[in-house]
Amino acid sequence: MDKIDFRILKILEKDGRITNSDLSERVGLSKTPCQLRVKSLIKSGIIKGFKAVLNNSKLDQNHIAFTEVKLNDTRDTALKSFNEAVQEIPEIEQCHMIAGKFDYLLKVRTKNIMDYRHTLGEKISSLPCVSNTSTHVVMEAIKE
Repeated sequence: MDKIDFRILKILEKDGRITNSDLSERVGLSKTPCQLRVKSLIKSGIIKGFKAVLNNSKLDQNHIAFTEVKLNDTRDTALKSFNEAVQEIPEIEQCHMIAGKFDYLLKVRTKNIMDYRHTLGEKISSLPCVSNTSTHVVMEAIKE
């Protein structure tokens, strides 16, 4: 990877729908070499994919909470069971294993606090090996 590859990545990170013509112009390459670099970045796995960034307020999904999860078992099989089960809960946008006082940090997006309460009580608390949870409610998203 060189400086041009990094510039391509920065531009695509902000605008994944940019045309190859515009991208090649911005990085100072002709169209074909630019397209080949992008394909190479995809093939190598550096670019994992492209996705739409949703306007969650228009989807009435404005409530964000971060949920700390402590497990009662952290052996490999328990972690694997938790990791697989968390994939099935659409309200969980992100799940990170954490080193510290708890085992996982979840980013949970719902319509409102009542929907979050239901998701926590009926879905998250029922995940394999969950011992306890603690919630931090977002008041305002500054940077996402």
